[in-house]
Amino acid sequence: MKRELIFEFFRRLAENNPSPTTELESGNPYQLLVAVVLSAQATDASVNVATRPLFEHVKTPKQMVDLGEERLREAIKTIGLFNTKAKNVIALSQALIDVHGSEIPRTREELQALPGVGRKTANVVLNTAFGEETFAVDTHVFRVCNRTGLAPGKTVDEVETKLDKLVPQPFRRDAHHWLILHGRYTCKARLPECWRCPVIDLCRYEPKTLPPEERTKPSAARTARRASSTARTAKGRTASTR
Repeated sequence: MKRELIFEFFRRLAENNPSPTTELESGNPYQLLVAVVLSAQATDASVNVATRPLFEHVKTPKQMVDLGEERLREAIKTIGLFNTKAKNVIALSQALIDVHGSEIPRTREELQALPGVGRKTANVVLNTAFGEETFAVDTHVFRVCNRTGLAPGKTVDEVETKLDKLVPQPFRRDAHHWLILHGRYTCKARLPECWRCPVIDLCRYEPKTLPPEERTKPSAARTARRASSTARTAKGRTASTR
């Protein structure tokens, strides 16, 4: 996608949603980090259901360590991979206490050194908690970038590198939020809702998905073919009775 089209792409997304942010609920950077770790292979909605009561009582790494792995497991058991995630959250909380004075580090390298924290998680925390211009590439961002032609790539790292190179100001800080939300609610995996997409004319995806009411109506050509087939069948039956 050409640079002028990329600018227009984000301008329209920004016009539709001027203040995008994560849908994960948290009260501070530590809770955000925990929520993002828990969200791996899980929906934000399912994470929020589990963390709402948890975060009422657990706001710091020490409170999480004091809670302990067993009770944390019980609190998040509705989330996929909860055993591994509970172990990682307790371990990263202890590491924050031991190495970082219970503060969330503000570099990608230090974040990725924490148990259970990968590059995507680090990028989300840096962007959402600290306003860094990072590009977290999840399944939604990866799909949107490849499907639309915005920043195609075979790997998430390749897509991230292209986004970092191509996304212009003033859209860099919020770009990944716009892409996530666009993929989650409009450019869906199974059936993209092209008929209500604000960037439909900039997108290379074909064929565009028609509105539901048009998809339920047979096309004129299909109707004509069916009528012709019905006429031939009727004619054949008439001939066979003679």
